[in-house]
Amino acid sequence: MAQVDGAYDCVTKTPMGDQPSVLTVISNGDTFQGTNAGPLGSLDVKNGKVDGNKLTWVMEMTVPMPMTLTAEAVVDGDTLTGSIDLGAFGAAPMSGKRRG
Repeated sequence: MAQVDGAYDCVTKTPMGDQPSVLTVISNGDTFQGTNAGPLGSLDVKNGKVDGNKLTWVMEMTVPMPMTLTAEAVVDGDTLTGSIDLGAFGAAPMSGKRRG
């Protein structure tokens, strides 16, 4: 198991308020797949890349409006810290803790 693999309980601070989600990371060398599941549904990770402890990925949101979200995060131990680019709405900070 790679050091970034796991399920992370996350909160993203968006203009619509704090959005809880569970980000699942399953790495395979320098790529990863997974989902980011929250109250508005589950988004598949697309183009997931792993560079050491840094993750970058894209998600295609459809609710409440269609939008491509670009995300990046760094895993430090069991803590994930990063941001999600919300296009015209700017960047939303994201943080999370790996489930035990």
